[in-house]
Amino acid sequence: MKTFMKGAVLLTLAGLIVKILSAVYRVPFQNMVGDQGFYIYQQVYPFIAVFGIWTSYGFAVAVSKMLADSQANEHRAIIRIAFWTIASISLVIFAALFLGADLLAAWMGDNQLSALLKVGSFAVLLMAPLAVMKGHFQAGSVMQPVAYAQVIEQAIRVTVILLGTWLVVTNGFSLYAAGQTAMLGAVAGELAAVGLLIYYFNRLAIKQPQPVPVELWPTVKKMLAISLSVSMSSLILLIFQMADSFSVFRLLEASGIGRLMAMEQKGIYDRGQPLAQFGLLVATSLALSIVPLVAQMQRKKNGRSAELYAKLAYRISLLFAIAAAAGLTFVMPYVNEMLFQTRAQSAALIVFSWQIVWMSLLLILTALLYGVGKVAVPALLMAGGLAVKVIGNWLLIPVYGVMGAAIAGNLGLAFIVCGLVTYFKKQWPLRFAPSRFYGWIFIASTAMGAAVLGWAVFADWTLFDALPSRLAAAATALTAVPLGAAVFLAIIAKSRIITEKQWYIMPFGRKMAKLQLAINSKKKGDRR
Repeated sequence: MKTFMKGAVLLTLAGLIVKILSAVYRVPFQNMVGDQGFYIYQQVYPFIAVFGIWTSYGFAVAVSKMLADSQANEHRAIIRIAFWTIASISLVIFAALFLGADLLAAWMGDNQLSALLKVGSFAVLLMAPLAVMKGHFQAGSVMQPVAYAQVIEQAIRVTVILLGTWLVVTNGFSLYAAGQTAMLGAVAGELAAVGLLIYYFNRLAIKQPQPVPVELWPTVKKMLAISLSVSMSSLILLIFQMADSFSVFRLLEASGIGRLMAMEQKGIYDRGQPLAQFGLLVATSLALSIVPLVAQMQRKKNGRSAELYAKLAYRISLLFAIAAAAGLTFVMPYVNEMLFQTRAQSAALIVFSWQIVWMSLLLILTALLYGVGKVAVPALLMAGGLAVKVIGNWLLIPVYGVMGAAIAGNLGLAFIVCGLVTYFKKQWPLRFAPSRFYGWIFIASTAMGAAVLGWAVFADWTLFDALPSRLAAAATALTAVPLGAAVFLAIIAKSRIITEKQWYIMPFGRKMAKLQLAINSKKKGDRR
């Protein structure tokens, strides 16, 4: 168990590093290629990312689970079936992306995107060895190769994207060429990850017993079901992005906006993606670390411990999601200019950032439901949410532009979360939090907003007024954010809506527990 927990912590840290890198690289990339170049990249990125997450994450979990639940002499047959299943799907997807690139680009309203789709399609050919080897190592609780491969893959990908884009742009090539280079980064990253996993696979090879066959179709069906169920919550935001790829640019252009302006507007709207990823880090770490404990605790006759973890995961996720979304609301113009050079469409990005709250709850609730074996209804709810998003885009974008797309995203995710909460309570009658919890979050958010807005206006107009515009925005944002965080956390600590013992359960919660103890002990001392 000690070895397993060390491996789980390592895998969680690797996952967080990957998420941070995934959010961070988009900032310098956008700065090099501008909003039009960012639009070009973001139009194609979801096509590759959706299949990548489904296979390298979803199928890897499916393979590890099936290996862990089977006899040792069945492992070779399961691995063989998994490899050829994923390889077959990879070939179909590759053919669809490569041969259908012109058609997909036409559907998106930009024929020049075809070349990016063709380059990116090669990344899917590497998914079979990547998923199978990850699953093999996870089944044996050997997490180090998986963690290292994830970090190396993302590091190589980001390096190729940024260095390659810089070379392309500085040598005067087109923005579409820069987009092709960025797509090449995904291929390079996966090649590096496969190479590293092969090295560990050969180094740690264990002699297998005489293999026995397993049934083909039941194995394939079970593998598909598990892979889709565990990855669907991570896929939904990417699928929403894919819906935007097919609709936002075309609807903006159809509404009378010039072609170049429509591209730039879509690129500005896509600035919300890295901001949302930062806000989702807490929920992601919870889903990776605490939520699996619910399934283990649920097997016990007394479900009290499982309820504790479920409530705590919900509360912490909602707490930090609202803090992130509210914080971005108050400093968005400054953060927008600091990271992306202009304050354009800050209002739309504020609305977009509230998707952090819905996505955080979605990640936690789907993970909790998966932990107790409920996957069919969440999948149906996500399909319904996607329909709400698509319909919302078609109705709202012609009227409100990219603000309409941001509103539609919130409506789609809200539909899913409301459905998940209703369904969860039918399966597991549980009160996630008392009214007092929500009241204190509102108070903390309001106080944070007052402090941040007051400071931002004062600092922007007086202290940093003499600085160049972008540098002044950076100075304002970098001082307002820690101020807001300090105010929010201080009020939450005083309220004790999360107890010290509960903070200690959380990953990296020890410091918050100590802060809370210090604040409340000081309060008691003052009363004496």
